[in-house]
Amino acid sequence: MAERSQSLQGFAASIETARHELDAMHLENEPTSSSTTPEMSNSPATPGSPVNMTELSTADSFAFAFDIDGVLVRGGRPIPEAIEAMRVLNGENEYGMKVPYIFLTNGGGKTEAERCIDLSGQLDIVVSPAQFICGHTPMREMVEKYKTVLIVGGEGEKCRQVAEGYGFRDVITPGDIIKDNEATTPFRKLTPEEQANSRIRNYGETKIEAIFVFADSRDWAGDVQIMLDLAMSKGGYIGTLSDTFDEGPPIYFSHNDIVWSAAHDNVRLGMGALRKTVETLFKNITSKDLETIAFGKPQIGTFQFATRLLQQWRKDEHRINRPPETVYFVGDTPESDIRGTNEFNEKAKNTWYSILVRTGVYQEGTEPAYKPQVTVDTVLDAVKHGMKREVEKKKAQGANSMLPLDNLELKALSLDGEKTATTHPRISILECSGPNTPAGASTPIA
Repeated sequence: MAERSQSLQGFAASIETARHELDAMHLENEPTSSSTTPEMSNSPATPGSPVNMTELSTADSFAFAFDIDGVLVRGGRPIPEAIEAMRVLNGENEYGMKVPYIFLTNGGGKTEAERCIDLSGQLDIVVSPAQFICGHTPMREMVEKYKTVLIVGGEGEKCRQVAEGYGFRDVITPGDIIKDNEATTPFRKLTPEEQANSRIRNYGETKIEAIFVFADSRDWAGDVQIMLDLAMSKGGYIGTLSDTFDEGPPIYFSHNDIVWSAAHDNVRLGMGALRKTVETLFKNITSKDLETIAFGKPQIGTFQFATRLLQQWRKDEHRINRPPETVYFVGDTPESDIRGTNEFNEKAKNTWYSILVRTGVYQEGTEPAYKPQVTVDTVLDAVKHGMKREVEKKKAQGANSMLPLDNLELKALSLDGEKTATTHPRISILECSGPNTPAGASTPIA
């Protein structure tokens, strides 16, 4: 229990740090979509028309969680329907309501604040680090466990900077090891920039306690060589060779996607392919199995982490002090997005509803290895499906619906649980029950 408390405190502190980092970048001064301005006319008689933002209520019994690549963005450019989907969630809908949402991506290689700035520009909205999870975000909870770590992947020094921002005390990169001994990778020579950034040390005398692959490798051959050297080492000392091949440091990958949806017409190899390569080569060289560990989707720990993030976001941003009854997760990869959502739904105390889109990894006409609750064309269709489903659910229950009925008095719950009567022209989904979020830290699964 004490460990979980410390983990949650570390998570909260990291989110606060990310918020300050975002503030320092002056994101609030960036131009935002006109759809978020309060001057928009209120026309409830026209479905999907803009509404006055000051009159919007917030759905409190459901929320959305989104994968990014292949769902909202492809090849660095927004999928057209994604911009409209965000507008619908932010209030431009026939129900006159806002719906809370978070982003859960296996991608990484930048700070959460930087990724939020990128996504804000792509989707024409303001995205907060408090509603965003990268593949390596949960790794920050391992800062106290390891002192000296090797960080692999990403561009330049970005991943080192991310790791140090999380609080890792001694961060080494493959470039550091190559600078110390150029013979480590016979076919890779450091660029002048890499030479300048790499840190001098006798790495043969440095104990590396863990390896973290934060982002996709830019040099598979060199990175695989160094990871294998350490996996076969005596106690994490580079250049040594174990007699038993079971003394190396643990290897953590921020996700396990074999392929992902990029700008190319066909899917591209991802970190999961690198993981399989390392494990297969280790087996071929030593005749022993190498057990590595993956974070990210579909690991249950990542969804537990997302549950805590979503609950905190709803409380801080929307003043809803209870978990949602249903979370609609929208993804494009059956093996990670849909599998993870379905498996977590079996363990969670609320409902996680999987939606597969046809704009990414999933290919129309194929049978998905893990079946979603529903398959739709785009993320906009996913949002409309979830909202319509909630309306129909409430109608079937005989409860107040989200339809824009004027001058209807509703019974709401304040944050302290006291009933308060309010008059509002737009009615949100209201739930008095509040199931607890799943317990347990965001431990990765091998």
